[in-house]
Amino acid sequence: MPVGPDFISLQVRDLDDAAAFYEERLGLRRAPASPPGAVVFATQPIPFAIREPLPTTDLDAGQPGLGVAIWVKVDGAQALHDQLAAQGVSIVTAPSDGPFGRTFAVSDPDGYVITLHDGA
Repeated sequence: MPVGPDFISLQVRDLDDAAAFYEERLGLRRAPASPPGAVVFATQPIPFAIREPLPTTDLDAGQPGLGVAIWVKVDGAQALHDQLAAQGVSIVTAPSDGPFGRTFAVSDPDGYVITLHDGA
């Protein structure tokens, strides 16, 4: 019987470009090993990865991830927002306070919306 998600992976157009975004902009660290055509990050409690598209996936057919919400817990959401905005990262929603602390959303190079928050 399933108990819940235990791995999240996004298919991306340019693996190197996407890896740079997640490493250099969001501060994720690579896991010690990744399969060919993918980059796995050492995130907790659920591993997060990016990978080259599967043969049946057309990322240009519509907005990638439409309807999917991916949230990443960070330390100091406001400071990270200010840093990303200064670097020209596309901010989708401005910082606001809510039940998950300070929260804002960015768009990655493929158009996936990633919500960042610093609360529970």
